[in-house]
Amino acid sequence: MMGMADPWIAAVYILCIAAALLCVGWGITHWNSDEPEEPEGEIRNWAAEEDRVEQEL
Repeated sequence: MMGMADPWIAAVYILCIAAALLCVGWGITHWNSDEPEEPEGEIRNWAAEEDRVEQEL
């Protein structure tokens, strides 16, 4: 089997290639997605909380 004595090593190689292909497939399907990664409301709330904490210091 490709010069490998242990089948677990072959399984690791196959799983690494499969994971890379899945990542590429996910990237292609989500390319130019209109969904923001974080909702703007959460970012605004985080920024307001940070400003409040800085003012208290």
